[in-house]
Order: sequence, then structure tokens, then C-alpha cells
Amino acid sequence: MYEIMEKENIVIEDMIYTIRGVQVMLDKDVAKLYQVETKRLNEVIKRNIDRFPKEFCFKLTKEETEELSLRSQFATLNKNNNSRGQHIKYLQYGLTEQGIMMLSELLKVILLLK
Repeated sequence: MYEIMEKENIVIEDMIYTIRGVQVMLDKDVAKLYQVETKRLNEVIKRNIDRFPKEFCFKLTKEETEELSLRSQFATLNKNNNSRGQHIKYLQYGLTEQGIMMLSELLKVILLLK
């Protein structure tokens, strides 16, 4: 993980948002740090949602997404010249530090099973 940060100059502080009064990272940013697709990370969360207390992992509302002006950060979603990928299609997850630690353990188990 540290190699990724050095190579890509990832600044974790820029990935932390305060939502609902707690500091969280978005699923897309956590996926980037763990070098997995956001889709795959969300599959792990959905399959194990009962393991995450609601205060550690929650879906953002449309209003929360708009309030953070996240749409402007996704201007480059459409890398091809087709009509797909122009907007966020699913609500994102917000993960607290504890939620990220729990997710990390789940990802380790999945990698060990492969």
C-alpha cells in the first residue's frame, strides 16, 4: 500500500470527508488504496453488510453526494467516447476508520481463499 501512495502521490487526507458528523472515506477511494475495483469492494461490503455496524459503513444519500460536490470530481468517468460512465450510477458507501479496518480483514480473508 505504501508503494502505491509513493508512485501515485496519493494524499489520504484529501480522501477524508466529514459526513453525518464523522470522518469517512468513500468506497472509490478505499478501493484505490487497496488496488481493487470499486465494484468488487462494494460486493464484499454487500455480502458482509451484517458485519458492519451502521455507524462504521453507510450509503450516502443523494443529497450528501450533491452537498460534497462529488459529481465534479467524476468529470473524467467517461474515458471512452460513448454515453456510458458520465454520472455516478449507484450511491456510494462511506466508511469510517473502524469500517475500513473491518473491510481490510475481510479482503485479507478473501485473498487467502483464492
